Amino acid sequence: MKTVILDVREPKEAMTGFARAWHLNEQQETDRISFASPELLWKVLTAKRWELLKTLCGAGPVSIREAARRVARDVKGVHGDVTALLEAGLLNRTETGAIEFPYEAIKVEFLLQAA
Repeated sequence: MKTVILDVREPKEAMTGFARAWHLNEQQETDRISFASPELLWKVLTAKRWELLKTLCGAGPVSIREAARRVARDVKGVHGDVTALLEAGLLNRTETGAIEFPYEAIKVEFLLQAA
């Protein structure tokens, strides 16, 4: 199952992990998208965007209009959410202009600990 991991890490820590994997030519079993803070993660993954991702999971390429129909929302609002998810790396745009969620699962990781 192709999974993407969303986590909260300091940018320096995320880059160190990326550089290590690149240097060692390690093949990653899952893709990872890191956010600098939990607030940024939740800013990108709003409730409506999460619903959109759930709807697109396993759907294959669809138009923005079709995605809007499936989540029963207006095209303009879905277009804004698609733009944010494309910028975050959670959606892909196909050669034909359709959007696609290229994963079968999302795993969210972050630790809340005492200061």
